[in-house]
Amino acid sequence: MHSSGRTPCAHRWYLATLALLALGLVAVGVGACGSSSSSSASTSPSPSASTASKTLIVFGAGTLATPFTQEIAAFKAADPGVTVNSHFGASGDDVKMITQLGEPADVLGVADYSLIPTEMFSANGKSFASWYVGFVANQITFAYTTHSKGAKQLTASNWYKVLAEPGVRIGRSTPAADPSGYQILQALKLAQSYYHDPTLSASVLKNSPSSTEAETETSLLGALQSGQIDYLAIYRSDALQNHLKYINLPPQISLSDPKLAKSYATVSVQGPSGMVTGKPIIYGLTVPSNAPNSALGEQFIAFVLSPSGQAIMRANGFVVISPALASSTTAIPASLSSLTQPWPK
Repeated sequence: MHSSGRTPCAHRWYLATLALLALGLVAVGVGACGSSSSSSASTSPSPSASTASKTLIVFGAGTLATPFTQEIAAFKAADPGVTVNSHFGASGDDVKMITQLGEPADVLGVADYSLIPTEMFSANGKSFASWYVGFVANQITFAYTTHSKGAKQLTASNWYKVLAEPGVRIGRSTPAADPSGYQILQALKLAQSYYHDPTLSASVLKNSPSSTEAETETSLLGALQSGQIDYLAIYRSDALQNHLKYINLPPQISLSDPKLAKSYATVSVQGPSGMVTGKPIIYGLTVPSNAPNSALGEQFIAFVLSPSGQAIMRANGFVVISPALASSTTAIPASLSSLTQPWPK
């Protein structure tokens, strides 16, 4: 998708690799900043127009890599003639690749739905999207292993004290690119109020300096599993997919309960393009306005929202929202309207 030079994804992986090498985290090959893949039933070296019309480009958050790889496989099984190119990385970076670098995409899935209206409805004098659907929910947590420092003493009530102990190493994604990066900061602020400890956030974050940040939290899974870090700020779905232990944070902290939206909104932190207010974690899907194949993009989203697609998401640790939430009942494509419900005010 790039005409020359290092691709944005490769450049980010290059920078992340340098940072991780400096930390000694050389065994973090799991996840990377994203991946690109393609597959096709066509053997023709020069695809015909009909074949080209069945090429689908999917951009997704790093935490969607595993379930969306399965979604793509199932989608192709139903229509083997479809070629799918996929890329998974930090949600904020995915948006910028579309809006600033001109990367073509037929489907975009982000870990924070609000990135779509704030970064795509009006960007660089253009509109790159006019609707989105919220299709799954998640919760933020800290994953760990039996070998993590303090794991034996860890309880649901003392977790923040254990994570603040000297020598504990905590990994997380950068708030400037990845939703989990700013969502964990929001969770720590909420925890300060919940536990009546105004020093809680700073005490935990002293064990997670910016030098331990990566472009996506999934790129640090290898470091966690090899013991190079003790805890990783990540989503519950990733902990389940990778058979990791995780701290079951109270809903008042984990950004998992829509009923607590007003409480979550009391905290704000710096995000990709300004301050981001806390909100329930809901993943968003859209077809960019400049999608090369919007019809096929809509078909893929319809599959993800179908019972078969929802089963895949549920099996990968996500909480399925059914029917999906539509940002606008008038802007959403007619092909998806029957699969959605209006987004609650």
